[in-house]
Amino acid sequence: VQLVESGGGLVQPGGSLRLSCAASGFTFSRYGMDWFRQAPGKEREWVAGISDAGGSTHYADSVKGRFTISRDNAKNTVYLQMNSLKPEDTAVYYCYVATYRSDYWGQGTQVTVSS
Repeated sequence: VQLVESGGGLVQPGGSLRLSCAASGFTFSRYGMDWFRQAPGKEREWVAGISDAGGSTHYADSVKGRFTISRDNAKNTVYLQMNSLKPEDTAVYYCYVATYRSDYWGQGTQVTVSS
C-alpha cells in the first residue's frame, strides 16, 4: 500500500490550496479515506473523512465550511480542497486508510499559512 500526498505549500491567509493523495496497492473504491494534520508541537488530529463511494463526508468543526473532501475512484485519488485558510491551519497534512490488513499513512505534505 502506498499513499502519496501532494499540493502543499505556502499560502497567504484567506488563500486556497488543493491537496491530493494518490493511492495504490489496495482496492481504493472499497475503503473510506481520511485526512489528518499535525501542527508543530501538537498531536495529530483528524480533519475530514469520505466514504468508499464518496456519498458521505464528515469534517472536524475547525474546518467545516472551509474544507471539502472528495475522491475520484477512477484515478485512485482523494482530494482536500482548502479555502479561507488561516494561520492555524499550518500543519503537515496526511492521507490515511484503514484496510482489513492494517492502517496506512502517507508521508505528509506541508501546508504553511502565513503572510
